[in-house]
Amino acid sequence: MTVAEVYQKGVAFLRDHAVEDAPFECRVLTQELFSLPRGELPSFCEKEAALSDQNRFFSCLRRRVEGEPLQYLIGSWDFYDLRFFVGRGVLIPRPETEKLVDMALPFLKNRKGAVVYDLCAGSGCIGLTIARHCPQSYVFLFEKSEQALPYLNRNLSALGLTNARVIRYDIEEGFAGLSGVPAADLLLSNPPYIPSGELPFLQKEVQREPAMALDGGADGLRFYRSIADLWLPFLHEGAFAAVETAEEQPPAVAQIFSSVLSTTSIYADAYGVDRFVCGWKGEV
Repeated sequence: MTVAEVYQKGVAFLRDHAVEDAPFECRVLTQELFSLPRGELPSFCEKEAALSDQNRFFSCLRRRVEGEPLQYLIGSWDFYDLRFFVGRGVLIPRPETEKLVDMALPFLKNRKGAVVYDLCAGSGCIGLTIARHCPQSYVFLFEKSEQALPYLNRNLSALGLTNARVIRYDIEEGFAGLSGVPAADLLLSNPPYIPSGELPFLQKEVQREPAMALDGGADGLRFYRSIADLWLPFLHEGAFAAVETAEEQPPAVAQIFSSVLSTTSIYADAYGVDRFVCGWKGEV
């Protein structure tokens, strides 16, 4: 069987099981598992597919229809202009989160030696992207999950960055519980923000992601309160903070942050949905 034939069978299998965007998902799996260049369309690949690769491919398809995310199946995913290792136990990077990087880079452009915090870092996609694009900055990535930390450390190692440091830490312990970490000029976070009661009703793929990275407490705002109470007061004067939220949460998060920050603003994602809250501490 050729790679093209394997691909077509895979698309039919996913469609039969109502997987959304079956051609895209099957194309990604085929390119990864059969080591095809990204620009090569598997539907035209007449290379003979080894039986072992076929077996692995269809095994992945069965896991996919059972609800395992595509990103976990291939073990990595793109974010901004980098590739990050992911798997069970770590939140999958999402394209809308790239807005946090877009918001941060102009702030850091002319600030040599700026200290950056990435709270609830997960795979490290936010903080490590900042560290790659701003080598003159120093990034601290805070994560408490034992399951996520191996991916975070692996991504740091793979990128070969010397201006980033991973710290195993529960952000609800606050800045005051740290030692040897300087105050920050920039704070970024995509914390857990889904209300606890909504977790059982999420898509089955999302339910495969770690609950620790999703559960934002009874109203979804638990970690924003912790950030406001335990982190924002310790930022340098003139510091900038930006966080991702659920689409209905920005007004509430802006209100929480306004007790500490001198200005707060709400920004939309690429789809026009209000999803980000940012603000300045002290005079701008």
